[in-house]
Amino acid sequence: MNATTHAMTRGMVLLFAFCCGAIVANIYYAQPIIGLIAPDIGLSDTMASFIVSLTQIGYALGLFFLVPLGDLLENRRLMIITTVVAIASLLGAAFTRQPNVFLLISLLVGFSSVSVQILIPLAAHLAPEESRGRVVGGIMGGLLLGILLARPVSSVVADHFGWRAMFMIAAALMAAISVVLALTVPKRQPDHSASYGQLLGSLWTLLRQQPVLRQRAFYQGCMFATFSLFWTAVPLELARNHGLSQSEIAIFALVGAIGAIAAPISGRLADAGHTRIASLLAMLFASLSFLPAFIHPAYSVIGLAVTGVVLDFCVQMNMVLGQRAVYSLDAKSRGRLNALYMTSIFIGGAFGSSVASAVYEHGGWLWIVIVGSAFPLLALLRFLSASQRGALATA
Repeated sequence: MNATTHAMTRGMVLLFAFCCGAIVANIYYAQPIIGLIAPDIGLSDTMASFIVSLTQIGYALGLFFLVPLGDLLENRRLMIITTVVAIASLLGAAFTRQPNVFLLISLLVGFSSVSVQILIPLAAHLAPEESRGRVVGGIMGGLLLGILLARPVSSVVADHFGWRAMFMIAAALMAAISVVLALTVPKRQPDHSASYGQLLGSLWTLLRQQPVLRQRAFYQGCMFATFSLFWTAVPLELARNHGLSQSEIAIFALVGAIGAIAAPISGRLADAGHTRIASLLAMLFASLSFLPAFIHPAYSVIGLAVTGVVLDFCVQMNMVLGQRAVYSLDAKSRGRLNALYMTSIFIGGAFGSSVASAVYEHGGWLWIVIVGSAFPLLALLRFLSASQRGALATA
């Protein structure tokens, strides 16, 4: 069964979206429950956010070292192997009691959850040019829904069954996903003849030769830094200063999932040629999304929810717009282009989550507002500068 003989039907798009959402959720389950995990395994409050950041660093390493193999090895087999490693990692997280071991396993959970970034370029390869943005947007909607639903699901499970149960459930879900991948995803053997070393070496060449890739990676890296900063810090704010339980924090996070509707909208905007204006609006409103923090204290939880929805919407929109632009650069290099793009994003995310606890502990929510607003503003300024130089030929 060769991928080139398959069209991206609506059913296939939904299947890819479900698998992407389920797999990527692995790297977000810990985010809202670090306050429960850290004391149980002996981590300090300031070190707690390293659980999240190391998972994202692991994901970035997987993107850089594993995803380029999608341009060299048969895609379905590669995805199944990484999913099996994810199962072992999640089980390790569920049973370990040593802080250093848990941090190492967190790195491995991220590293082994990158099969989602092999699945998305495969979908782009299968989709015709005229509908590629819609297909990628639809699948990204599932992926982003997985990101956003991982937090409320994790909070509810941890509240009722303990945080370790979440990792056990995630391992069982990955076992099911590995079967789904084996039975339904078409095979694709790339025609690339380079060695693995040559593929890795070509990453630098692609980065140097593709200004659109560099720009899009920088924009989304900044946006994702803010995304991770907010969603790592807001459970602490809600629990400490607003008295919310884990289940109530789950409801709050569920509201943020509304932002997932941005993905299919973004794909259609990109297909229609509105990438520039949509990108500008996404970065602008992301930088303004923290303003509700200054409303009356009696409505501050509502203000935080508004920030979450607007920020999620803007981040998801900008990500899909960037992917559509990057996938259009070179069809034979989509796996590596996607690896570079997503690696940059998760480096930004890892930075945002790693500083979240320290920023919050030292300056409270005001410092989160300041730092969170600065990242998308920096991206916006770079975007406007590039636009003035006429450097956004296709982005």
